[in-house]
Amino acid sequence: MELKPSPMPIVSEYIANALSDDLPDHVLEKTKFHFLDTIASMISGSTMLAGEKAIQFVNAQGVSAPQASLLGTGLKTTAINAALANGMFGHADETDDSHAESLTHPGCGIVAAVMASGELQNSSGLHMLKAMALGYDICCRLTKSLHPYQFRANGHSSHTFGPNFGAAAAAGALLGVNAIQARYLLSYAAQQASGVSCWMRDKDHIEKAFDFGGMAARNGVTAAVMVANGFTGVDDVFSGERNFYDAYGIDPMRQELGVALGERYEILQTSIKRWTVGSPIQAPLDCVDELIHTHGKKIESSNITDILVKIPHESFTIVNNREMPEICLQHLVALMLIEGKMDFHLAHDRSRMTDSRVLNLRQCIRLEGSDQLSKNMPTRQGIVEITLQSGERFEFYTRDVKGTPNNPMNRNELDRKCTNLMSPILGASQAELICKSIWQLETCHSARDLALLLTKP
Repeated sequence: MELKPSPMPIVSEYIANALSDDLPDHVLEKTKFHFLDTIASMISGSTMLAGEKAIQFVNAQGVSAPQASLLGTGLKTTAINAALANGMFGHADETDDSHAESLTHPGCGIVAAVMASGELQNSSGLHMLKAMALGYDICCRLTKSLHPYQFRANGHSSHTFGPNFGAAAAAGALLGVNAIQARYLLSYAAQQASGVSCWMRDKDHIEKAFDFGGMAARNGVTAAVMVANGFTGVDDVFSGERNFYDAYGIDPMRQELGVALGERYEILQTSIKRWTVGSPIQAPLDCVDELIHTHGKKIESSNITDILVKIPHESFTIVNNREMPEICLQHLVALMLIEGKMDFHLAHDRSRMTDSRVLNLRQCIRLEGSDQLSKNMPTRQGIVEITLQSGERFEFYTRDVKGTPNNPMNRNELDRKCTNLMSPILGASQAELICKSIWQLETCHSARDLALLLTKP
């Protein structure tokens, strides 16, 4: 049998050296953005339905080894169970970051693994940031090597495969694996890789929270702890007989996992959500926000007769008339036009799903998949056209969503989002202190001290 070239030699060395290699300043800065954004998502998610179920699960296991914290709570448990719970907190709704090209939400799984492993080892803040950037590199390259949109169309879940490997790499780096152990680490990650894209049918966002965040973080920390404690395994799961790519790939790009590591950082291409709703709805809400601010009272809901929303075909079924408010495009567009704004509490208020004003305006909304916008994928663009009773028509086309690499948020904008998410759980002053501390995370010497700040007394 002809042996296919393997990325393993490059990838295993990259993982082993991640904590000693320097990150460029702009990569370090971007990593802090995503660390803060994901931590805020976790603290907020700790009180949501998926978060509550994760806490119940942890409590049912008992707290035999209080190694790591459940963020936003006063609870501690094993590093593996803390990773699972915090990962579910991170994707308890649609608040966390996303990487369009790889079709993943990297942060919820990877940052959960970083926090659990970091607290277990009492790592420095700088090491946690380096491990996190490493995790994004491995996560996103892994699913890109599998052609993620086709991978999902075939029934697999890119959102579980990529973060599974990314979390393993990040946790392994923090637990000090060498290059040989990194090979075993990736083999254990491959053995745990799983997921089918039926998560789209989850109505309560509990299984989805596990699929996107909890499972990946748990698997990654499990693999790292096992290998750090002497487990051995297959030294190259990416080549040879019955390898990972033969099992899951259709014409896979086998070398993509190791291409330009240390030169091209995937975290730079990862997006932060301005709106705490599903990714395909970001562009339409940007359009509506622009139209409201440009035309004011002209587009009050009582004056509207027709709303046409165009999004890529690939996004249509994900957000079309869904039962959860935060991923229902028609509901959120109607609600924003009525309220003149959108925030976390509006987006998650299920009672508004039966509000007669919202329901009436929803009847005016036509959602279409657009060939033009599909050609621009993975960039999720959107167009909104509003027609008034007078016959006037207004249109806005969002090409670069706020929070994406071509239209990034600044520190103040992210602070506002994150303090709004964390304040109801930890209080405004603690939320503000968390923001300040994470902007200086490279100066922190103790992950355990950081964890105290992210939890209740």
